[in-house]
Amino acid sequence: MACDPNYAVLLDRLDEKVRVAPKATAELVSQIIVGACRRIPHLRGKATEIDQLIKLGAWCDAASALIELELPGWKLRRLIREDGKWFCSLSQRPELPVTLDDTADGTHEVMPLAILLAFLEARRRMSLAAQPVAAVPIVDPAPAALIYCDNFA
Repeated sequence: MACDPNYAVLLDRLDEKVRVAPKATAELVSQIIVGACRRIPHLRGKATEIDQLIKLGAWCDAASALIELELPGWKLRRLIREDGKWFCSLSQRPELPVTLDDTADGTHEVMPLAILLAFLEARRRMSLAAQPVAAVPIVDPAPAALIYCDNFA
């Protein structure tokens, strides 16, 4: 379950594997699909498309397909290369200015791995958002008519 503390640990382990990986591999992407993806196992036709992309070594396309299928509310906002590293930002509200947007970011020397790191960060945020929040007490509304009774004499 997404709220499970073991799920957070699993995401941390996957994140660390991607960070230290020198390149994208079929095994690494498969581990991410098995460990972090909840929708793809139920989408048989789309899952075969991702399998084909993995077999072809189309890592960027496979990572983009993971985002599209697994995180439908998230969009690729930025993908840039600076100082020898790729920087990927995913956003739920790409129409906002960058300074106001709360993005899920990933950086790596290899572009598909930067995209996968941003994917894992977005997945982590979604699992945190799914946790129950303490209820806010219900307050009775004020009466319709209030009378001010102060003696100014």
